[in-house]
Amino acid sequence: MNPGLRGLAEGRETLAALLVAIGAPRLRQLGIEVPNHSFSSPEHRLYEKLADEDRESAHSKYNSLIRRLVSFERSY
Repeated sequence: MNPGLRGLAEGRETLAALLVAIGAPRLRQLGIEVPNHSFSSPEHRLYEKLADEDRESAHSKYNSLIRRLVSFERSY
């Protein structure tokens, strides 16, 4: 199982789980089984976690992760 899907199923707030939570509506439309989650504002939490690691690069890392998610969604 994908680390993001596993983290989401286990309720762990990991970078991967937050990214999957952000993409959950579109991923479900594509036929991917995505566990329900209780994360409030996964977009904000993802950015905050990235900023906790390195505030100066958080914005570019966030954008990069979102681009990868969108790219995956479009290719699926």
